Amino acid sequence: MRIGGLASGMDTESIVKDMMTVQKMPLDKLMQQKTFTEWQQEAMRDQNLAFSNLRTSASSMRLQSTFNAFSAETTGSGSAKVTTTPQAMNGSYQVSVNSLATSAKMTSEVGIKNMDGLSAKSTDAIGIAGTITIQGTSNVAVEITADMTYADVAKKMQDATAGSEPALRVNFDNTTSRFFMASKELGSEQNFTLAFTDDKGKKSDDLGLQITGKAQDEFTSTVATNGSVTIDGIRVDGLKSNQTVINGLSIQLQSVDPAGSSTTVRVQSDPTKPVQVIKDFVDSYNKAIDDLQKKIIEKRYPDFQPLSDEQKKELTETEIELWEEKARSGLLRNDPIMKSALQDLRRAFMDTVTGVADGNINHLSQIGINTGSYTEGGKLFIDEEKLKDALTKKPDEVMALFTTRDAAGDGVGARVYDTLNAVIKNLSAKAGSPSSSIDNSTLSQKLKRMDTEISRWQDRLASIEDRYWKQFTAMEKALSKMNSQSTWMQQSLFGGS
Repeated sequence: MRIGGLASGMDTESIVKDMMTVQKMPLDKLMQQKTFTEWQQEAMRDQNLAFSNLRTSASSMRLQSTFNAFSAETTGSGSAKVTTTPQAMNGSYQVSVNSLATSAKMTSEVGIKNMDGLSAKSTDAIGIAGTITIQGTSNVAVEITADMTYADVAKKMQDATAGSEPALRVNFDNTTSRFFMASKELGSEQNFTLAFTDDKGKKSDDLGLQITGKAQDEFTSTVATNGSVTIDGIRVDGLKSNQTVINGLSIQLQSVDPAGSSTTVRVQSDPTKPVQVIKDFVDSYNKAIDDLQKKIIEKRYPDFQPLSDEQKKELTETEIELWEEKARSGLLRNDPIMKSALQDLRRAFMDTVTGVADGNINHLSQIGINTGSYTEGGKLFIDEEKLKDALTKKPDEVMALFTTRDAAGDGVGARVYDTLNAVIKNLSAKAGSPSSSIDNSTLSQKLKRMDTEISRWQDRLASIEDRYWKQFTAMEKALSKMNSQSTWMQQSLFGGS
């Protein structure tokens, strides 16, 4: 029970409030520290996201395909689709497709009848038990039971061959009441045969897996073939797929050429794409570096601490916005992770690449990419003509400069990507990652400790405020009693006559 100034006439509530304001000063300071820490964590997570986006952009700088400075123009039969790789050479080439790589296939010879003599459906029971043996590079035995459906049998056959050669796709088709099978891969090694033995040890054709002209108790797949292509008179046989790379040309076999027919491929230098990719990344990098540099040197205003709720009530929205702009300034000033990131990224770009062959391009400056003055924060500047010239004349060396992975030293693209990975890891360890639901970062742990301390302070202050009120209440009661006694004495002494 709180009694406020009834006997004393004092504004007890205001007095207690003023006394509590002094007592709350340590809590207010702790709340300010918590808010600042939350702002700092938010700023670090934003920077972490910026580095993650830059890492995504940097990913292409470590891939050989990025530095493909050639283009291919095809005319003629069109039996092959030809594109270039970074190892391509200028010139004209004749490409003839001799054969395509095909899969092995098998289909039931006739529509299968179910136990009622009707065209079988995938949900019908197969009505016979036994073992299907799939014979290829490896043999697979598939046990079936009479209560299994045709769909069950198809699935079990497919699942059983998943880790063998050939691996099969198997389907039972309702429209035709037939099994359809095909090897998942191409080439002659995918050929297979089937045999079925019932549970009495007799071979049977009850599954309807007959192939025209074959004995009913032994089933042979249609023949799978290897692909073959000829380029400038050099024949390449035994292809296990319809895709191959020859002399820097990626060749997709599409159809067989008639005798005397071919596709003409004209390869020429075209640095446009890699130049644009490099320019786009450099632009992204420069923007990220510029933003980071500003945050590292941003001024801190110690006199502008985060506002409490009580303080905000006394200010307008504009005043609050201006105040917090100052209070948020310098959140990442001289942060060691950020400063280290700047230094490490500069080195990743500008250190000599030691993992390339002697005499080859080993520094970005040799292809027209340089840093400006130190005051520009390590930004990169491109001499586009020099870069185009390097990609035209030495595309393989430019590719190696960026993409090399070697014990003697990684390429620029690989180094930048790895550096960004390390920065992101360090930021996540300190402030958490915006993409992760689990957060054991340093700042999150700090905030948890602050929350515990704030809760203790709030309990302590509630106890202190309660004690103040008890003391004032006791005083009011004493004063009230004294007033009552004084009134009684006055009445006793003077009021009875």
